[in-house]
Amino acid sequence: MRVKKFIVKSMPEAMIKIKKELGPDAVILNSKQIKTGGVFGLFKKKKIEVVAALDEVKRTMPERIRTENEGTTIQPKVRATSEQSLLKEIRQLQQMLTSNSFHSENDYPPAFEHIYSYLREQDVGNDIAKRIVDDMIERNKDEDAPETTIKDLLIATIEDHLSVNPGITFENKVIQFVGPTGVGKTTTLAKVAALSVLKHEKKIAFITTDTYRIAAIDQLKTYAKILNVPVKVAYSLTEYEEALQSFATYDLVFVDTAGRNFRDPKYIKELERMHHFHDRGIETYLVLSLTAKKNDMLLTYDQFQHLPIEKVIFTKLDETGSYGNILNISVGKNKPIAYITNGQNVPDDIITPNREVLSDLLVSGYGHA
Repeated sequence: MRVKKFIVKSMPEAMIKIKKELGPDAVILNSKQIKTGGVFGLFKKKKIEVVAALDEVKRTMPERIRTENEGTTIQPKVRATSEQSLLKEIRQLQQMLTSNSFHSENDYPPAFEHIYSYLREQDVGNDIAKRIVDDMIERNKDEDAPETTIKDLLIATIEDHLSVNPGITFENKVIQFVGPTGVGKTTTLAKVAALSVLKHEKKIAFITTDTYRIAAIDQLKTYAKILNVPVKVAYSLTEYEEALQSFATYDLVFVDTAGRNFRDPKYIKELERMHHFHDRGIETYLVLSLTAKKNDMLLTYDQFQHLPIEKVIFTKLDETGSYGNILNISVGKNKPIAYITNGQNVPDDIITPNREVLSDLLVSGYGHA
């Protein structure tokens, strides 16, 4: 019996190598997740160690039968000895498998370890990924459930964990959009405003306090012209209050705030000086880009978290295939998702999500890795 160990990135890669080196009759005896490479113990990569075997006695049997037919006799004693040797090898392999069975850092069964790895590859935080997988295991003790069942269980578990409150409530008059520079606040504001006008027939107005970028003012004025709504530019708190007063008879007032470096604490303080975040009748939405790295996303949220953020809006869905930050914010920060945008077109490229939409996104890559 030939036994060989393979170090691979995925099981499909293992199957290809096993078939090439041992042939189609080879069988997988064991698999486990390991970490390899790295420098001074750092930056190690996760891989899979697969042990496969080929029963060479069985493979050469046709030739032995042919030899016997040609008149060469194989003594029964020799054949029995070969079988005893093979049985001994099998027992040794069984002992090896017993002492070296599948083991991961989380002690998850293989199917659930695969789910955990998938969530981590999607940039889901470690604690959240473990929470979801632990919940899945509690719901279904069947380790050998087919993949479709496991996937359905994953979807159901994600949906139960998500915090979703789609759209704006229309209960408050002033809707403020805050967030770091480059996330698409102005375009997102225009999309939500367009939905309010075209779908809900609301009378709306625009105010911008983003006086740091001339382009931002011009962009909002362009959207205001398209929607045929008024817009005012406020350079100070006094002008902002006057603009709000001038739009007192409107159903909704959408406020575009300045986008600055989220790592600068002065930016948040300037926002607080310029806007009435804690007043009644005001809702504040945090706009974040799905293209952001997990750590940057969480740092950004933490900079804004002491403001009364009503909900989160994610942008740039069309620019990434990693959706883990949806869970990092919705579950990790317990903050509901209002909208997701997926392009530059106003008002078309915006999604008012529910749990089904978000869970479908989050598992869209599962089984295709």
